[in-house]
Amino acid sequence: MSDHPSRAPRWLTWARELQAMGQTGLHYSANPYDRENYARIRDIAVEMLAAHTGLPEWEIISAFTAQPGYATVKVDVRAAVVRDDTILLVREVQDGRWAMPGGWADVGEAPAAMVAREVREESGYLVRPTRLVGAWDANRGGRPMEFFHAYKLVFLCELAGGEAAVNHETLGVDFFPFDHLPELSPNRTNKDHIAEIRAHLADPHRPAYFD
Repeated sequence: MSDHPSRAPRWLTWARELQAMGQTGLHYSANPYDRENYARIRDIAVEMLAAHTGLPEWEIISAFTAQPGYATVKVDVRAAVVRDDTILLVREVQDGRWAMPGGWADVGEAPAAMVAREVREESGYLVRPTRLVGAWDANRGGRPMEFFHAYKLVFLCELAGGEAAVNHETLGVDFFPFDHLPELSPNRTNKDHIAEIRAHLADPHRPAYFD
């Protein structure tokens, strides 16, 4: 368990909370006056994000209104696939940096099946999830897909077959020694995740980490 404070900037934390309050209020409230107030709360979140990111307000509003209803945390799953003291990484199209295979969780799919599918789609490899390494507060930055509060689940996986292959989300696939990693895509995979994975490899009885 970790006791470190959130590393998200304060403005992003405030904007997320305001957006969640506005979205949830609009979902439950039938009173026109209340709905007007909740809509204004959501608009303030949009204005904050636009001011700090430089993105147009219409783009932020589009992201917010794509998921109506009670506001909940999004979930990002990642696979730690280890072979001979090397870890599988994929090079992301979005920023050209490297990360463990994974992505946003899909509705209707079990966590283990979901992470195995992400590995197959992004890297070409077949894996078998064996253990939950940890659950992190993702503390994402200010891009459109990162406006929402998110948790990151990292699973230790056994390699079960397949061969390296890229898809529309990846530019490269490779195994890297833990002590010689390429430049990581920090919102997807960071040094804390890598350190916890290595600790689990060293101690099979280590409990799952959580924030």
